[in-house]
Amino acid sequence: MTRIPINIYGLKPFLFAGLLSLSLSASAQNIKKKQTPVPENVPDTPTVGFPVIPNATDAGKNGGEYLTLKQCIDYALIHQPALNKALINTDITRTTNSINLAAWLPQVNANGNLIHYIQQSNSNISTGVGTSTGSTTTGSGTGTVRSSYSNTFIPELAVSQAILSPGLLYAAKSAPLLVKQAQQVTDSTKIFLVSAVSKSFYNVLLTLQQINVLKEDTARLGKNLRDAYHQYKGGIVDETDYLQATITLNNSVAQLKQANENIIPQYAALKQLMGYEPEKNFNVSIDTVQMMADIQIDTTRQLEYEKRIEYKQIQTRKDLQSQLTSYYKYAYLPTISGFFNYSLQYANNNFSNLFSRSYPSSIVGVSLSIPIFTGFARLHNIHKSQLQEQIVHWDEVDLKSQLYKEYTSGLASYKSNLFGFNVQRKNVAMARRVYFVVNLQYKQGVVAYLNVITAESNLITAEINYTNSLFQLLSSKIDLEKAMGDITY
Repeated sequence: MTRIPINIYGLKPFLFAGLLSLSLSASAQNIKKKQTPVPENVPDTPTVGFPVIPNATDAGKNGGEYLTLKQCIDYALIHQPALNKALINTDITRTTNSINLAAWLPQVNANGNLIHYIQQSNSNISTGVGTSTGSTTTGSGTGTVRSSYSNTFIPELAVSQAILSPGLLYAAKSAPLLVKQAQQVTDSTKIFLVSAVSKSFYNVLLTLQQINVLKEDTARLGKNLRDAYHQYKGGIVDETDYLQATITLNNSVAQLKQANENIIPQYAALKQLMGYEPEKNFNVSIDTVQMMADIQIDTTRQLEYEKRIEYKQIQTRKDLQSQLTSYYKYAYLPTISGFFNYSLQYANNNFSNLFSRSYPSSIVGVSLSIPIFTGFARLHNIHKSQLQEQIVHWDEVDLKSQLYKEYTSGLASYKSNLFGFNVQRKNVAMARRVYFVVNLQYKQGVVAYLNVITAESNLITAEINYTNSLFQLLSSKIDLEKAMGDITY
């Protein structure tokens, strides 16, 4: 075996330089330790409280009830003020129709006139010689003399029955269309309510999930801060690692605080849409398995305009306008009604004896009214109504374009959000793996703490992006269902 001689005396300068370098490094490290204040307390993040996404199994734990999305929608369909007003307006429309159609039924009126003559004319028309006493007339020759009474009362009962009336015919034909129109306004309100409550519900869940993510991130950063501090105290790392860990933790705590504050107005918005009492509280609950299953929708279906409530409403407008045109066209028809009048006549000069005797009379007949010339008003009304029909037609054309735009926008948004959701789900898994490896390497002294910060930042970004993409996907699914007319209530 060949031995290699080493000249120790030749290495003395290098050994001396190395020892001097280590001495200076240790001295500098001691100086840094003296300059850096020891923190009074290291944040114990696991004790920080935060809201979590609840589930049905722990209902009532915090003293409030838990509502699922369906329960929130059902509550809104009963208590929401705008929807209740729409329902009342439907009843008002039915009542108005009943008022308008009441003219088809017999109209019975009673009236009477009680008259006392303060002063009467003494002039009598006479064609001969005679005398008169009371209500009897006596005379001789060729003439009679008739006198009037001081007191008269003539009650009358009048009955009329409409037989033919253009106005009543129009009221009868338009009545079901008016009710249909009011019901469609109610349906439109329900569709909007289901969509708005669902989006607001998901918005609350999104913020709660972001709070969960930020809470986990704060806990990890708190642990990293403690590790960095103890490593710094042990002389393993320098001051910058500890300070960088503190800065990162402070940023995460600030984001967590902001998210906790944002959840309050979001809950208030959900309560307002539901018609929930402001002073009462509730928690949201969701089945995550069912939520993940609900994100799928058939994107190969084509748009059917007839399923959209807006298209149904414009068709009803078209029918109502057509009925108005027909009314003006047939306004030349006569108005025919039958009538029956019965009256009792009481007359006497002495008021106390006024009702001692009556003189009944009754008549029956038919009333006819024919519009012969109205200054061309009927023709002008027809022309005006036909022009309004053209406006409704162009409104329909414009509405189809809007509905198609909503459909294509909703479909594109859903597809892009679905793709982004799948990408972000993969990113979260990879970011967690990267953070685990980098953090382990840092503890072994392989990589710098900057790598841990980068991995942690990528992880929190991936988790937040994944959460956002999930609820954006659910929101875009609601928009697509609304655009296709598939929202049920």
